[in-house]
Amino acid sequence: MTQSLQDRYAPDNACFGCGPANGDGLRIKSFVADDDVICTWQPQTMHQAFPGVLNGGIIGALLDCHSNWTAAYHLMRARGTDTPPCTVTAEYSIQLRRPTPTDGPVHLRAQLAELDGNRARITATLTAGDRICATCDGLFVAVEEGHPAFHRW
Repeated sequence: MTQSLQDRYAPDNACFGCGPANGDGLRIKSFVADDDVICTWQPQTMHQAFPGVLNGGIIGALLDCHSNWTAAYHLMRARGTDTPPCTVTAEYSIQLRRPTPTDGPVHLRAQLAELDGNRARITATLTAGDRICATCDGLFVAVEEGHPAFHRW
């Protein structure tokens, strides 16, 4: 896939973390690589908690959005459809394992851990300089009509 999941399936999405249409957001780009979904993102000074270290809330947003798109992608594949279902975060936990430097790109990698009906459990890592700085475990749910996020992409 040469186009990110966000650009291909949700070009008008305004989400702070992953929305291509949000000029003030993080605008991550998630790409399928075999069964994993990967992303490279470059922090800026405004994303720091203190000089040289990425803010924990930004780390959470990166892993949440990237994992959500991983869930949507795997649910789409399991359903055999051409577009992903709209998914929302039911729960996620972030483990900050070490300070994340901001002097270079961070890399996100997420994979499907479990699929059960309209729910996908995803595990993910955030690395910088070849070191794991944070991990994520989350549960993401495909929503049905009537939910506020149903038509968001």
